[in-house]
Amino acid sequence: MTALARSRSRSAARLAAVQALYQLEMEPKPVPQLLHEYHQHRLGETIDDNELVDAEVDFFDDVVRGAEARRDEIERLISANLAEGWKLERLDRPMRAILRAGTFELLARADVPVGSVISEYLDVAHAFYDKKEVSFVNGLLDTIAKDARK
Repeated sequence: MTALARSRSRSAARLAAVQALYQLEMEPKPVPQLLHEYHQHRLGETIDDNELVDAEVDFFDDVVRGAEARRDEIERLISANLAEGWKLERLDRPMRAILRAGTFELLARADVPVGSVISEYLDVAHAFYDKKEVSFVNGLLDTIAKDARK
């Protein structure tokens, strides 16, 4: 696999992981069941005759499993870095999913450079939000990275 193909495959895995984490929050179910559904029906699917980039399945699985397994730790870290008076519950579900996935990578995937993690989750945020929210994701993940990657 070329470096460009791997990059696109990981980008697709990150977007799918955020969607899966959002889905878990909407309708809780066992993670293995959710992963199976994504493997069978979501990753690399065709929408309107456009085949999606195949997501790197192992990377997708790692982000979803890891973010969910370390959810309490991740949410404490996110909450600790929110502005005074803000609570995690005040953020909408897609935002929480983006931040959980990005924070997991910063904590657990030392093989991925900080700049790449932040850039990738900014791209995901652009799919859902306007500039203000994307800037929020940037600032929060940057702050978390300084603690997570000392």
